[in-house]
Amino acid sequence: MKYTTIKEHHLYNKTFQKGTRFSGKYVSVFVLRDYAAKRLMNEHPEKKYYNRFGVSVTKRVGGAVQRSRVKRILRAGYRALEPELKTGYLVVVSPREGILEAKSTDVERDLRRGFLKMGMFRTSESL
Repeated sequence: MKYTTIKEHHLYNKTFQKGTRFSGKYVSVFVLRDYAAKRLMNEHPEKKYYNRFGVSVTKRVGGAVQRSRVKRILRAGYRALEPELKTGYLVVVSPREGILEAKSTDVERDLRRGFLKMGMFRTSESL
């Protein structure tokens, strides 16, 4: 299923301030329970809960080309893990310094470690 992006600035701020945080070597992951998940589930054609995902890349990472590359890598890493994650959350991923030298598999491994520490993976019974 295609993930939905976070478009409102206040949701990024709320996730940064109130969400649980994991800082790995290449990424920082912020997760917060989505209080609008029930309403969004009712509006969804398949009537399923889903996560809203956002990427926050600052200018410290580099120029526009480097930032776009980092966003692509972060989205690909999240997309690979999304079927295994619990739903109904706001997820914001922010790169850390050194991500420009990282491979996409390193970023995916870092994301997996972060989601595992935060308890975001579904159990085998619910899959």
